[in-house]
Amino acid sequence: MDLEFGNYRLKRAERLLLGPDGPVALSARSFDILALLLDRPDEVVGKSDLFDAVWPGVVVEENTLQVHISALRKLLPAEMIATVHGRGYKYAGPRPTMAAAGTAAPVRPSIAILPFDNMSGDPEQDYFSDGITEDIIAELGKYKEFLVIARNSSFRFRGKAHDLAEVAAKLGVQYVVEGSVRKIGNRVRITVQLTDASSMAHLWGEHYDREFDDIFAIQDEITRMIAARLARQARTAIASRARARPTDNMSAYEFYLRALQLAAVYETAHDAEPFLRQAVKLDPRFAAAHAMLSFVESFKFYWDYDSPGHLHSGLEIAATALQLDPDEAYGHLAIGFAHLWLRQFRQAEISLDRAVALNPNDPFILTIRALFLSYTDRPEEGLGEIIEAQRRDPYAVGWYEDYRGTILTTAGRYREAIACFAKMAAVPRWSLVRLVICHSELGEISRAQDLLAKVKAHYPRLSLDEIVDLELDFYQDPAICSRYRAILERVDSRE
Repeated sequence: MDLEFGNYRLKRAERLLLGPDGPVALSARSFDILALLLDRPDEVVGKSDLFDAVWPGVVVEENTLQVHISALRKLLPAEMIATVHGRGYKYAGPRPTMAAAGTAAPVRPSIAILPFDNMSGDPEQDYFSDGITEDIIAELGKYKEFLVIARNSSFRFRGKAHDLAEVAAKLGVQYVVEGSVRKIGNRVRITVQLTDASSMAHLWGEHYDREFDDIFAIQDEITRMIAARLARQARTAIASRARARPTDNMSAYEFYLRALQLAAVYETAHDAEPFLRQAVKLDPRFAAAHAMLSFVESFKFYWDYDSPGHLHSGLEIAATALQLDPDEAYGHLAIGFAHLWLRQFRQAEISLDRAVALNPNDPFILTIRALFLSYTDRPEEGLGEIIEAQRRDPYAVGWYEDYRGTILTTAGRYREAIACFAKMAAVPRWSLVRLVICHSELGEISRAQDLLAKVKAHYPRLSLDEIVDLELDFYQDPAICSRYRAILERVDSRE
């Protein structure tokens, strides 16, 4: 029986692996290794088992196995195959499922929308061209038929002359959209073109010269035209999905675009708040602005753990957003986020699932749900979700590594968690606690003690028990937090 995992399908009879862009070139031995790991997704498969299954009756060097594992990691997302030191290897991607007979693996068109060039001559107008690009990314991301690269990765190629084939290769996509925006007074000029980077074929292009008030109609048309052409490539029928005009107040929309620019970056998300509040003040019925504001408000909880007021305030704003538009993904995300930290897990799951359904390509939505899966004792599923998020945002580092390190700690994969946190420019206080746990469980007590001292320095007025309650008491199973508390107490007692 064929197996499906993430965007891949293992066809046993044909000894073929299909990926999102078609067949994947695997050697016979690599195919057998992958098949065995997929058959035992909940187990660490020992090296001796792999040798017996893949090279029966043949004596081979251990390096041979490592070569094939390395080859698999280059062809698949590297995180799908985890090394369990001293024991063997483990499949760590999306859970494999039996494929229905006679169905083919879905091959989803993959696309990157590069930042539209600001042609106004005024760098202060960058927020506008960026906002137009982000809005198109968000709208196209709602099509589950496509894999859409996130803003943070596609914007790395801003303002530079790039070879499109090279950009596509770096982002792992087949299609690329380029464009430019010029805003002069109350008029806006937009050019856009869609290219198949594999053949450099120009699939579609258009030039718009309209009143500023027509901006939403232009964005809808661009999104529909791109979707129609990619859908033809995938042989998928796409219905017209023109959205309602989000606001009639164009000043409110410009404040919203400024907020999007800030909210897209982890470190500046809270700076988006005043722009969003101004947007909803100018247009109280602007659902998208309410939805983004609800998430930014809830998100402030990260910096103020001992005050759940941000979560309750975020819930109220999200309720307003969803009253105005029940399909605002970030409104559902804010509700799911708040319920997670309030330990109301069932409500969190419903809202996060809805957010993913509304925008399956938004990497931040996927990472929040990954964190939820970890806190509800499903860390391996959470890691699979992180893989999906990073496929859409391959150049992001900081917050992915933070979340991945947190989830790997929950999964007991301490060495891998430490490696994730090591990639961060600065490990936040909530993850320092997890680093103490990782080093302690690996027997690296001196390092654990040093890190615990740093944790305590962050909270000079709190006891160790209070620190644990503040940073770790978010698991559905209270036994997990109790175990972490005991680990930290052991480290503390050795000082």
